[in-house]
Amino acid sequence: MLNNSAKIMFFFILMMGTMITVSSNSWLGAWMGLEINLLAFIPLMNNNNLMSTEASLKYFLTQAMASAMLLLAIMMSYLNNFPIIQENSLYNDLIITTPLLLKMGAAPFHFWFPNVMEGLSWMNALTLMTWQKIAPLMLISYVNHNNFMILIIITSTITGSLGGLNQTSLRKLMAFSSINHLGWMLAAMQASESMWFLYFAFYSFLSFSLTFMFNNFKMYHINQLFNAFFKDKTLKYVLFLNLLSLGGLPPFIGFLPKWMVIQLLVLKNQYILMTIMTVMTLITLFFYLRLCFAAFMLNYSENSWSTDTFINNTSFKIMLTLSFISTFSLVLVSTIYLFM
Repeated sequence: MLNNSAKIMFFFILMMGTMITVSSNSWLGAWMGLEINLLAFIPLMNNNNLMSTEASLKYFLTQAMASAMLLLAIMMSYLNNFPIIQENSLYNDLIITTPLLLKMGAAPFHFWFPNVMEGLSWMNALTLMTWQKIAPLMLISYVNHNNFMILIIITSTITGSLGGLNQTSLRKLMAFSSINHLGWMLAAMQASESMWFLYFAFYSFLSFSLTFMFNNFKMYHINQLFNAFFKDKTLKYVLFLNLLSLGGLPPFIGFLPKWMVIQLLVLKNQYILMTIMTVMTLITLFFYLRLCFAAFMLNYSENSWSTDTFINNTSFKIMLTLSFISTFSLVLVSTIYLFM
């Protein structure tokens, strides 16, 4: 992408669309920012192959439908002829929140998300998992939350956990992991106004660490992880420690945001919600551990027909730095906290 000036331009327009949505003081301005963001992301998705074309078409149709629903909801809220709709909180939940949840890919509006992810390159998939969720999440944080949002949280955590169990594609697995993390972000939003953004920052960092490695090693399916893909076994351990960190396994840094959300939910007396989310995260950890099994078993037999590692020194240093942060940061933060 760095060698393509058109893609750089579209990427900046994509960022500008999100900034317009976040900084807008009206729903119409926010809708306009979402549309700019959508129209800038479509050219970035197209990599001149059939899968990316199909993915961009699916993404466009889904987002266009969600935008039309959101525009209808905004128009109805501006009309003075519907006082009953304006005063009813159920309207806010269903009519405004539903298209935003569809734009993010939260369950049960998630069916487009894994299919679109399958047709993208790793860098575009990272953009879809992280940056494209900022604007809808910000708009949802403006809406009143009640039982409808709790239902979405439970559905997202369950779908993200169970949906990843039978996946062989790493991109689809990351998509279902993203749906599960969306449930946690919405729960953080329920408990605190700013907690969701902290969780999102941790999730974005860990997703970047993983997708950077997958992109460097051109990994797209689970069976590629079982080959002798790395001459240096350290890289293999580094990759899977990042996976476990994304799953929220202590003592890695990915456990810290989940720990904070659990604490906030306990303080809000939402014990049932917290229990469901924690149990579903254990299922997510199960399919992460299934990936790590080959690397951590010392006597595991590996194929030896793929031994060349195409990675330069700079990428190697970046990977080690990101992995060190994601692996040991929680220990460092805990140590600093204890001695303060």
